[in-house]
Amino acid sequence: MPHNRPVVVLVDAYTSGKYLPPEFSALGADLVHVQSTPEFMPSMPAPDLSVYQAALVHDDVDKTLAQLEEYAPVCVMAGQEPGVLLADLLSERLGLPTNGTALSEARRDKYRMGEVLSAAGLHCARQFKSGDTQALVHWAERAADYPVVVKPLNSAASDGVFICGSAAEVRAAADEILGARTIYGDTNTEVLVQSYLQGTEYVVDMVSYGRQRYVCGVWQYHKRLLPGGRNIYDREHLLAADEQPAPELISYVDKALDALGVRFGPTHAEVIVTPEGPALVEVGTRIAGNMHPGFHDRCTGGNQAALTALAYLAPGHFIRDHAGRRYDKQREAVCCTTSTALSGVVESIDRSAVDEISALETVARFDLKIEPGGILRPTVDLYSSTLRIFMAASSMDDIERDYRHIEEVKDRVYRIRETGGG
Repeated sequence: MPHNRPVVVLVDAYTSGKYLPPEFSALGADLVHVQSTPEFMPSMPAPDLSVYQAALVHDDVDKTLAQLEEYAPVCVMAGQEPGVLLADLLSERLGLPTNGTALSEARRDKYRMGEVLSAAGLHCARQFKSGDTQALVHWAERAADYPVVVKPLNSAASDGVFICGSAAEVRAAADEILGARTIYGDTNTEVLVQSYLQGTEYVVDMVSYGRQRYVCGVWQYHKRLLPGGRNIYDREHLLAADEQPAPELISYVDKALDALGVRFGPTHAEVIVTPEGPALVEVGTRIAGNMHPGFHDRCTGGNQAALTALAYLAPGHFIRDHAGRRYDKQREAVCCTTSTALSGVVESIDRSAVDEISALETVARFDLKIEPGGILRPTVDLYSSTLRIFMAASSMDDIERDYRHIEEVKDRVYRIRETGGG
């Protein structure tokens, strides 16, 4: 079927993937959505399909390829993490710009990712995987110093990630992970145990086209260790591109992306700076979960969704104006994700608490993560956090002042009927 406008295919455009359609549309493209699973994933809000020209549900590769060929797409990319494998396959089979399938599994499976990086001579955690709890405990006892990290092979947002200080804790974590489902609906048949990377964790976000890259942002994580070994997100703050250790991180991630075969599209890498140097925690070939176009435009002079659209639709423009360059920090910026110990059914939203937070001088955007009727549970990962708040100011002192106020108010936002359990 003939098309006057270029067609872009997004696979599983959950969460921050919703910011891609407006950016592609602004550059004159139509969009088609491909859903990789028979039903939408219940752990994430469903994509808004009204912005797409068509919405396909994938169940057979040849069938999906035939459907897409009718639209003559110019690119196929993952809207979010669960779409990576299918997007790699479809883009390769359609002869479009692609990261290919040869290393697809290494870009999704954390064990394979680590093995590829080690083979390339890049510093990363020592690791072992097994579907047998005792084998995991045995490795932790013999091959690593405590603490160790125990987590699923394939998930995100700190889902099922435990920091363990003893054999008993490794056993308990492995038993909890094995057989459980990830946030993407996959059943954990094996568990990954890794040496603990001691140091500060950072995020490095990039966009690539033909391995020519633009650095969208480097952020420092602040996390909070809970009883039981869960290490949850608290907030992240923006570094200047020339502020240490940003240059070292950028160089390391560039090499990691090359090792993993990343040539096109957005990436979101998490890296810990250890005494031995940077070490990758993981990298996703998708846009950052805490990316918001307006906020990032204001704070970094651009945003990952817009730059991704530009790279695919106007690669010459992207390479001329952005390749090999880095963002320009405009102001201090923080993304805060609040936690709670409360449990219950959300009956209503306390608008006075919402207004109190929204009125704070440094609050640029404030997102409620639970609607009335939803379940509030004690926070154990990013997806069970309660609020997401974007903060910007000329001074970090101002942000810290308002952050302390938010910590005092956050549990008033949701009026709940207590259920007595998580």
